[in-house]
Amino acid sequence: MQKIAIVTGGSAGIGLATVKKFLDNDYLVYNLDITPSIVGHFIKCDLRDGEQVMSHIESIGEEHGRIDALICNAGIHFSGNIEDTSEEDFDRVFDINVKGAYWSIKGALPSMKSNQQGAIVIIGSDQSMIAKGNSFAYNLSKHALASMAKTTALDYASYNIRVNALCPGTIETPLYHKAIDNYCLRSGANKAQVHSEEEALQPLGRLGQPEEVANFAYFLASDEAGFITGSLQTIDGGYTTQ
Repeated sequence: MQKIAIVTGGSAGIGLATVKKFLDNDYLVYNLDITPSIVGHFIKCDLRDGEQVMSHIESIGEEHGRIDALICNAGIHFSGNIEDTSEEDFDRVFDINVKGAYWSIKGALPSMKSNQQGAIVIIGSDQSMIAKGNSFAYNLSKHALASMAKTTALDYASYNIRVNALCPGTIETPLYHKAIDNYCLRSGANKAQVHSEEEALQPLGRLGQPEEVANFAYFLASDEAGFITGSLQTIDGGYTTQ
């Protein structure tokens, strides 16, 4: 029987690479995103709309009788300290980054519980474990996802449902380039120089690639990671060990 995977925010960057990885391993993959994609089974979905998210995911579980893997990847970046972060900005970051995962997991759990199995991978960040400047709301949201992974892992271990947070460092995605572009627009900095400086900050001397994160996400969802749950897994080129 073909396995079923759901990826949120699967139309670009880490999400797109993850959709492709699961497809390459013969999963039927659903991509819930607001941006259309021709890769996988695309379902237009606003992750801020809890009713919409749960309805789509519950329907997938009912149609196929199973959900084997849920990758909670959808997220946005926002730069600013606490004074620079408006309530609207704060709510937008949490509605997508945190509540999007909350609704997605709630939608998948009934099917996973019924089948007494399932793997959930929450895409956190190196900022799930450390602080970075000018990153108040984003950092807070990623710490929240780490907590979500740990508590949900404990609550559903008896159903053989595993939950882990995968915590990438600086990965070269459209989200990364957008953040650098915004910084350069505000500061007048040279993008090539900023990019080189970001690479130099990594102990391995380069940025990570989306496919590397996707490979790790696939492993965490696979039977080979059957004894791993409630963990925060870094993939950051050694950044957080410094």
